[in-house]
This record gives sequence, C-alpha cells and structure tokens, in this order.
Amino acid sequence: MSQSHPPPTAKALQLRDPVSSTTPTPTDDQFPEGGYGWICVICIFLINAHTWGINSAYGVILSFYLSHDEFPGTPALSYAFVSGLSISCALLIAPIVTYLSPVLSTRVFIILGVLLETASMIGASFVTQSWQLFLSQGICFGFGMGSLFISTVGIPNQWFKRRRGVANGIVAAGSGTGGLVYSLATNRMIENLGFRWAFRVLGIISFTVNLISGLILRERRVSSSTTTTTKKKKGGLSSSLIQQPAFLGFLSWGFFSILGYIALLFSLASYARAVGLDSNTGSLASALLNLGQALGRPLVGALSDKFGRIETAAIASALCGLFCMVFWPFASREASLFAFSILAGLGAGTIWASAAAIAAELVVELRAVPGALSVLWLVLVVPGTVAEVIALQLRDPGSVQGPYFPVQMFTGVMYLAAAGSLGVVFFFARRDLLLSDG
Repeated sequence: MSQSHPPPTAKALQLRDPVSSTTPTPTDDQFPEGGYGWICVICIFLINAHTWGINSAYGVILSFYLSHDEFPGTPALSYAFVSGLSISCALLIAPIVTYLSPVLSTRVFIILGVLLETASMIGASFVTQSWQLFLSQGICFGFGMGSLFISTVGIPNQWFKRRRGVANGIVAAGSGTGGLVYSLATNRMIENLGFRWAFRVLGIISFTVNLISGLILRERRVSSSTTTTTKKKKGGLSSSLIQQPAFLGFLSWGFFSILGYIALLFSLASYARAVGLDSNTGSLASALLNLGQALGRPLVGALSDKFGRIETAAIASALCGLFCMVFWPFASREASLFAFSILAGLGAGTIWASAAAIAAELVVELRAVPGALSVLWLVLVVPGTVAEVIALQLRDPGSVQGPYFPVQMFTGVMYLAAAGSLGVVFFFARRDLLLSDG
C-alpha cells in the first residue's frame, strides 16, 4: 500500500483560508524522511523523558506527600495544585515562545528551559514550607518544561511527512519512557536518600541530558522559494481557522483528554495506597502506566500514518476511557492493577502522540503549526490546573464501590468525550471532502 500521500481524512482537514493558502505547501520530495531527522527525534525523545517524564513521577511524590507529614498542616488540595500548576505553566508559556520564535533561536529557549528546570529541582530540595513548592516544583519547573517542549515539539514535522506520525509517536514516547524510569527511581531515591536528595539527583540528571540533547538538536531550513518552513516564518495562524468546526473539535479533544490524562496519571499511585497496597506497588503501577505510554505512543503514530490520524486517535482515546470505567474499578490487587496500568497507558497519552501531527493536517502550511498548537496549549491551561484537584475532591471514602470509584468514572467519561470530539472533527472533514468533490 503506497504511503506517499496522506489518507482522505488528512486531505479533507487541509482547511483553506485566505491567509495561509497563498503560499505553496512543500511537496513530498522536499522532506528527507530520515537522515539527521532521526538524530533530532532521539534528542527530542530524551528531552521529553527528562521533562514530562520527570513530571510524571510527581504521582509518586504526591503519594509520598499525602502519606507523610513533611509540611504540617498542608491540605491535600495544595499538593494537587502543585501538580496541575507545573503543567498549566508549561502550556501557558506556549504563546510567548511562539511569538518570540521568529527573533530568538530555538537553542535560546532550550538553554532557558534547562536552567529553569534545574533551578526548580534544586530549589525544591531546600523548601521548608508548602507555598515554596508552588514556586519551585510548580511555576519554575512548568516554565522550564514548557520552554523545552514548545520549542522542540514541531521539529519532527520539518523532517518528515510520510513518516510524520511515527516520528511524533517516538518523540512522544520519551515522556512515557522517562515516566517509567523515574517513577521507579524516584520512589527508590526517596526511600534511600530522602525526598530532598531525590530532587537534587533529578536536577543534575535532567540538566546534563537536556543540555546535551538541546545542543545536538537542529532545525531544518528549506529554501523560502519552495516552502515556508524557514525559521523566520514560524507561527502564522489565520483567525478563520480557529472558527472552523473541525478545529474547535480538535480543541475540545485536547480539553477533555488533559482532564482524563492528569486524573489518571497522578491518581494511580495514591489509589494503590487507598486499596491497601504499599508504596512500591503504587510506584510500579505508575511506572507501568508510563511503560504503556512508551509502547502506545509510537504504535498510535504508526497506525495513524496508515489508517488516518483522526480515526486512530479517536479509537485510542475511547479504549482508554472504557478501560478506566470497566477495568480500573476491579483492579484492587497487584496483578490486575499492573495489567490495567499497561492497557490504559497504551491510549492515555494519545494527545501528546497525535497533537502535532493532527495540527499539521489542520493547516496548509507548516509555519502555521506552532500557532495552531499554541491555541491548543492555551486551551489546556485551565483543565491542566484543576484536573488533579477535581480527582482528589471526587474521592469518596464511604463509597461502596471504593473510594476512587467517582474518580474512575470521571476519568473514563473524559476520555470518551475526547473521542467524541474527534468524531466531530471527522464528520466535518468528511463533509468538507464531499463538498469539495461537488
């Protein structure tokens, strides 16, 4: 089966607007589909592992905070806000990075992100009051993670078209791989070194890996006479695109996905403790969830190149929702919890594996992708901030089905709503295709 052209859905989603349609789109032969692009994929994989991957380990840290009295008098909701704040700050900085990208190089944002993330980890190791966690582990880490993520997330699109889904899936798997490693490592370091030295070790490792990867990373510049992927033309986005029903469905998918994703990611370790399992079991469950993401994101990317990016992302989101509603409530023993963690992980992080590739389908030019993604990241700020707060508030110790049953239902419904939003995108894409065919 030839893979030289995008599937019909992708064609339908290339929504023409008066601004972006004036410049020709690069043809297939202008993308090397490999070469140094694979080096870039590996570098971004490692950056994701040491940003989102380390952030994923907060589920283990949150479980430690909830079960120990390190900061006396601090309510559980405060700890939940810290986890949400790091993600929302990472997304909030997106428009700033996008706006400044035509005048500042990607390497500047990478170095800034490395310094901020390292400062946050080292700073968190010296905190004595809970409010200081908001500044270090929340705001500072979030801005550092966002600077690294936003400035690099679109680079695979510059090197790949036919294999774009695979490339984006691999780089997105970095966060799952990092989450797998650091969920286990963080729990072990907390047990053997204490949580303060655990932060310091994480800071040193992330500084080294992110700095080296960022220095090796390279953007691809193509002659402006043939394409618009040059650095000086990044970030354009037509206001008419934002009004398209397909794009609004894309934003809704992100909104619901992030609510379900954070509720699942940060609740699993504390859920294990709530049903009588120990902290090692909780950290291993979080690690296996990240293992599922590490396996599932490249799989989603590969399948999306063959069967359509919208359809694949919708199915993956729906399956994750069903697992949360049908399987998770009965996962009260180690074996069943571990099985659920892996299965749910396969579709849990679909948004990170598919967002960049789907955004590239929604616009005609690659230079508009950062702008489209910036709108998405801004939409995710509010749900990213409150998702774990909602999950903690939904816990019901008196529930017959278990204290986390409302959380499980909430998570499942959010993923199903995300899948339904992609159904809206698919519907309007098909409608536009039929109208264009007369």
